Amino acid sequence: MLAKRIIPCLDVRNGMTVKGVNFVNIQEVGDAVELGAEYARQGADELVFLDITASHEGRKTFVELVKRIARNLNIPFTVGGGISELKDIEALLSAGADKVSINSAAIKKPDLIDQIAKNFGSQFVVVAIDAKEENNKWTAYINGGRIPTDKELFSWAKEAEQRGAGEILFTSMNHDGTKNGFACEALARMSESLSIPVIASGGAGTMEHFAEVFSKGKADAGLAASIFHYKEISVPQLKEYLRNKGVSVRI
Repeated sequence: MLAKRIIPCLDVRNGMTVKGVNFVNIQEVGDAVELGAEYARQGADELVFLDITASHEGRKTFVELVKRIARNLNIPFTVGGGISELKDIEALLSAGADKVSINSAAIKKPDLIDQIAKNFGSQFVVVAIDAKEENNKWTAYINGGRIPTDKELFSWAKEAEQRGAGEILFTSMNHDGTKNGFACEALARMSESLSIPVIASGGAGTMEHFAEVFSKGKADAGLAASIFHYKEISVPQLKEYLRNKGVSVRI
């Protein structure tokens, strides 16, 4: 069995790591470079960096900040935000990113997934989907959760896989920042319909929530932000708990 991954997420705005609830009420929580280095020391399996206002503001991800974060890491590093063309990918990979995450650009230009997979390999492509459940239907949103689209979560995830995505990063907007647990039912449905890994995001509040997302949610990785940033749970503590629960993790 492949080990389940624990992935801290740095949502970055203006160079500072921030966190909100349900994609609003954003507050600063620390320096991105320092936090990234600390999570690598703690034994996180990967790190995700998302420039959360890049697409909305129509600008590129901070390449210089990516370089500074990457210098302090010895774990895989995924970067997203403001990516819209192949030269953006080249710049980020040159800056030290191991993978890129595309969200708004993938929905606006789905063939960008095909292009990245063809030019760099599927292992470099993470398609992030921010979705909200309303009236028993999951709708994908773009521009940092600001704009609803005509994409339905599960069919869009399947299309992304078929186009060459190597992983899906699914954030439930209903659960984001609430600390009430992940969207396990939707995650299980997605995991069962895809043959690529699914990263669960949105709702982590306790160590039990991670155990649930790996068992009930059938996710391959659990991503969280505030519980790590505010030192409510440490990565080593979480991994020890999961191992004692019979979950395969890298210690």
